[in-house]
Amino acid sequence: MSEGFPVGAHVIKMMGYIQALEKLGFALNDELATDVILQSLPDSFNQFVMNFNMNEINKTLPQLLGMLRTAESNMKKGGSKSVVMVRVAKEKGKKVAKSMGSGKTKPKGKEALKPKGGVSKDGKCFHCGKTGHWKRNCPIYLEDVKKAKAVGASISGTAHEKDSS
Repeated sequence: MSEGFPVGAHVIKMMGYIQALEKLGFALNDELATDVILQSLPDSFNQFVMNFNMNEINKTLPQLLGMLRTAESNMKKGGSKSVVMVRVAKEKGKKVAKSMGSGKTKPKGKEALKPKGGVSKDGKCFHCGKTGHWKRNCPIYLEDVKKAKAVGASISGTAHEKDSS
């Protein structure tokens, strides 16, 4: 297919070839027919093909034709801007976000309230005002958070009042 040739005419021609193969007794399933059409597209549609395959889009051939016509008109309008679509994978009806992290999860319960390592020698705690730790490591703040969770209230970010004795 040449670059100036409209994609709609090309896809309709390819659909005709697929129907001819079917009449000859060599029917292609929908996935294979879609792959044949996508692989026959010029390099200018590489971004579209990559998005289509990455997102495992299941469309009929007429729906694919519509998507390709839309992509072609967007390419003519916008030049060569590329956009990558990313979607959230579904697992048994529930949405599951794909993570690229280290696989570590945040601790829950008592482990979440323990001070984290790494003492700051220069920094000052925003909660109690003492040097040597940060608010996230402040024993007073952690105790207040623990009490607030027991009561069901939330803790504010204000400084802890010191005892006058």
